[in-house]
Amino acid sequence: MNALHTNTKMGPVLKLEDLHRSFQQGGREIRVLTGASADIFPGQCVALVGPSGAGKSTLLHIAGLLESPDRGRVVVAGDDCGRLDDDHRTRVRRKTMGFIYQFHQLLPEFSALENVVLPQLILGRSRKNAEIRAEKLLSKLGLQDRLSHRPAELSGGEQQRTAICRALANNPRFILADEPTGNLDPKTSELVFQELIGLFQSEGVAALIATHNLELAQRMDRTLALADGLLIEDMPVA
Repeated sequence: MNALHTNTKMGPVLKLEDLHRSFQQGGREIRVLTGASADIFPGQCVALVGPSGAGKSTLLHIAGLLESPDRGRVVVAGDDCGRLDDDHRTRVRRKTMGFIYQFHQLLPEFSALENVVLPQLILGRSRKNAEIRAEKLLSKLGLQDRLSHRPAELSGGEQQRTAICRALANNPRFILADEPTGNLDPKTSELVFQELIGLFQSEGVAALIATHNLELAQRMDRTLALADGLLIEDMPVA
């Protein structure tokens, strides 16, 4: 992959600027982010690495407007989201972002198809168009014969593929993923990772992916290392 040199002229789809975040624990202040900054450009797949407890999940929550920084700015597609109220932040999330977690978090009572249809209905898409979009995405990941199966009837890899399709259902500008293959065995993890990146490329979305797997990280366009509350830019992968 190498989207870095072809998309920077379009401006960042996600801009994190001088983010600070601290927590109180046992009467002392824990400083998690101390000025983290980064730009994510359209079409880029960016790895977010760092040891456990470094603050990767906190950074993703702030980038996804699920949590507010103590200081700093989150700019989504050119819009500063720092002063938005909760309703507007929710609208920005629904229209511009997709989320993938380590555990699929699919709704157990609904089929694979329905899990991908539901977020589209919430955004106002007709059921017919939502089903067409859901079936297209699921079929791209080889799940065309599993559309009517509920999560409990799917393998771990199939569950995570469905979660990936759900994240892409509303044509987001970028994806935030927290260890998306961390709950899978190595063989399945490798397969799902390849499919994940391929689908991101075909859909033309950017992605910020937190991972402990340095081998996978090196295969993305860029790597951002979170250390001492700062984001350190590694060289882009050629």
